[in-house]
Amino acid sequence: MKRVIILLFMSIITVLLIIVLLFLFKVLPINKKYENEDFQIQTYKSKVDKDNDGIDDQTDFYENVKAYIAKKPKYKSKYYSTGYPDDNYGVCTDVIAFGLKNAGYDIMELLNEDVKNNSSKYDIDERDKNIDFRRVSNLNVYMKRHFITLTDDLSKIDEWQGGDIIVFEKHIGVISDKRNKNGVPYLIHHTDFQLDYEEDILEKRDDIIAHYRIS
Repeated sequence: MKRVIILLFMSIITVLLIIVLLFLFKVLPINKKYENEDFQIQTYKSKVDKDNDGIDDQTDFYENVKAYIAKKPKYKSKYYSTGYPDDNYGVCTDVIAFGLKNAGYDIMELLNEDVKNNSSKYDIDERDKNIDFRRVSNLNVYMKRHFITLTDDLSKIDEWQGGDIIVFEKHIGVISDKRNKNGVPYLIHHTDFQLDYEEDILEKRDDIIAHYRIS
């Protein structure tokens, strides 16, 4: 009996070692990240440079989004008198807000002004600029009015670019410049209980409602 247990243990170890080796030598399929050039897709560059820093809006926004998530913000929904979170906490909308702010678009002020002048377009009972811009539904209304609206069809892979903004029914995120084997882009976002800030999950979702580009 003892010999059988030893043989079984050795067999399990052997199988595990084989699996590890197969992964190391790329024999088994792994989640390889692809880029635009792998699908002959030209990377989009905006003709607008809002903050005149020599970097186009699309690139500027995307690089700022990556800089924000590189700080690994913790997920927590709370109110800030500063509007923008001033600690290492945040929610999904803050990925968008900080990306825009550092590209020259102060979305807190922009959205507040739009709500003030077009209140009937928004479902807001009492205006509060410190929190209104951190609501998915409000951002969606603003972007539909002021940004470029694009397809929500993931099969049209050439129409999705790193730095685009994607809106779900109750969530929002940014399109990555990395793609899966089907050419569908990864999603950069911030939510609770996620494995990473950049994930290959778009094909698993059925709640996409909008797709925008700043300029």
